Amino acid sequence: MTRPLWRRILLSVAMILLAFFVAIPLYFVLINTFKTQAGMVAAPLAPPGELFLGNYAEVFTDPRMYRSFLNTLYVTAVAVILQLIVGAMAAYAMITRTSRLNTVISGVLLIGFIIPGQSTLIPLYRTLVGFKLVNDLNGLIVMYMGGAIFCYFLVQGYMRTLPFEMIEAARIDGAGSFRIFWSVVLPLIKPILVTVGVFQTMWVWNDFLVPTVFISSPDKRTVVLQVYNAVSEFTTDWPMFMTVSVVALIPMVVFFVFTQRHIVSGLLAGGVKG
Repeated sequence: MTRPLWRRILLSVAMILLAFFVAIPLYFVLINTFKTQAGMVAAPLAPPGELFLGNYAEVFTDPRMYRSFLNTLYVTAVAVILQLIVGAMAAYAMITRTSRLNTVISGVLLIGFIIPGQSTLIPLYRTLVGFKLVNDLNGLIVMYMGGAIFCYFLVQGYMRTLPFEMIEAARIDGAGSFRIFWSVVLPLIKPILVTVGVFQTMWVWNDFLVPTVFISSPDKRTVVLQVYNAVSEFTTDWPMFMTVSVVALIPMVVFFVFTQRHIVSGLLAGGVKG
């Protein structure tokens, strides 16, 4: 049923106004990255009278930014890959082998998914201290492995739509569980893995809480911590702070632009099949 013309016009106007209000903070941050501190204080919302690139030059020549980018890239890549592997393999095991034990494990995972992570920071910190993983990038990866539960639930829902005749045929041909998973199931669940990977990559890259609690050394900071470090206790160079924020966001903006189509397509694919 086609909506009346006046409703479509009204919806378009409302969406344009909403986009305008959402864009105001972004506009404020971007224009002030091209100003000095005095220029921002004098006219915070006005376009820069003279293009000042000193903030970006200082950020891109700071070795701490490059180190934090490498730290974040390492943690994000390893953590997301491990989340996808563990979550997908757990979902496959739960789907193909129904038992009371698997039902209990699934319930425990659901409880773990529901409990807020902030409420478990103290016991997790003490646990990582025992394993000497505090103030260690590998410790961050261990913490982010909890995101495998999110992968597990999404992948499990997607796997229920798969044609299990292919799995049974592979079993008849003599293929083992691991061979079936890697050769048959994994190619079929690629859309949802890409979707989950996009979500988890943005979460790990932009996370502030976990690195703040578990990282203290300057040489092990992530990008988000480097942004936070730009805020001083007494005086803050706000144009520099905004510049660091923009530089930290650029990789995720580019990543999202190239992968946004997978977010919807991957989630809808499971509902369309069968």
